Amino acid sequence: MRSRFRKFLLFLFAVAIIAAIGWGLIPEPIQVDLAEATRGEIEVTVDEDGKTRIREKYVVSAPLAGRVLRINMDPGDEVEADDTLLATIEPRDPELLDARTIAQAEARVSAAEATLNKMEPMLEEVVAAQQFAEAELKRVRDVAAENSQAVSATEVESKLLAFRTQAALLRSTQQSKEIARFELAQARAALMRSRPPSENPPSTETLNGNGWNFPIRSPIDGRVLRVFQESSAIVAPGASLLELGDPTDLEVEIDVLSRDAVKIRPGALAYLEHWGGNHTLQGRVRLVEPSAFTKISTLGVEEQRVNIIVDLVDPPQERTELADGFRVEARIVIAEAEDVLKIPTNALFRVGDKWAVFHAENGVAREQHVEVGLQNGLEAEIRSGLSAGDQVIMHPGDDVVDGTTIRQRE
Repeated sequence: MRSRFRKFLLFLFAVAIIAAIGWGLIPEPIQVDLAEATRGEIEVTVDEDGKTRIREKYVVSAPLAGRVLRINMDPGDEVEADDTLLATIEPRDPELLDARTIAQAEARVSAAEATLNKMEPMLEEVVAAQQFAEAELKRVRDVAAENSQAVSATEVESKLLAFRTQAALLRSTQQSKEIARFELAQARAALMRSRPPSENPPSTETLNGNGWNFPIRSPIDGRVLRVFQESSAIVAPGASLLELGDPTDLEVEIDVLSRDAVKIRPGALAYLEHWGGNHTLQGRVRLVEPSAFTKISTLGVEEQRVNIIVDLVDPPQERTELADGFRVEARIVIAEAEDVLKIPTNALFRVGDKWAVFHAENGVAREQHVEVGLQNGLEAEIRSGLSAGDQVIMHPGDDVVDGTTIRQRE
């Protein structure tokens, strides 16, 4: 009896040892992160940095040569169309003269004055001669009218010729006097020397009382962006004076790779993030520029890039902090779908030329081939292979294979 009991105890002991060994050989479940396949919308975007710019900038330039008076406008000042005085251009002063040139100019003035003075007695002499010739002609005509035999026709014609000659000489002498007066004015003008530029703002009398000054007024309603020429100076025609624009009329310039640009269409939705505000702005693509340009990346690689122009949809009062030249991060939608099955892209891996996931079934990882549609870097559309509510393993490591026991990481 005791022998049987002893054998039974030995049998139980052997079974316990075998069970313990078997239990120790069972692998522990691998901890994994699980995600659920859900239905919703998915958007594929092109993500790049961009910068804002004012849609229409106006560079106010000098329409003619002259001295521009000091401009008292500062960046940020408001301007009104056809009302705000931006700048005033006055006639340019003549060049400064050296001592020798001044002496020569003074000598020319003296010579012109002498010529003009000499013309006075000459003109008096010609006037007297013309009056005498006129009187002689009148006397001869009166005598001929009383007695035609007393004066011959030749004598009348001779007096008429003398009168006409003196009249022509009078006109010539008067013209010579005018020329002498003009030459004197020119000689005196050559003595004018330019005054130093005044840094003081012009008075109202200077601006309004001098018809030679040319006022430049604002062509638009907006603000001053930049002042190119603040101090008084001599400017040439076309010289830039100020830059104007409307800070609320903004657009965004985004340069993307040319291979991404071919996927973007005008009217596409764009999200503008990290611009400094606490919400995301929306925009619409207005233009995909037809010409690309070469740009060197931070890694030193030449890239062909294309500018995308985006119009802001949000009203100006919701982005008052945004101004010209500010940086934004843009996401331009190139494809989208609604009510599709999607999972995180980090659950996908390649098996040959197919996509696959590890499907979690009752604590066991099962390799499952899937058909993938749209992908945006965060989510991927699943067209077949999974159903809504299925759980997949994210970031599957090398220790996860088909049939591996798993449990969700806490």
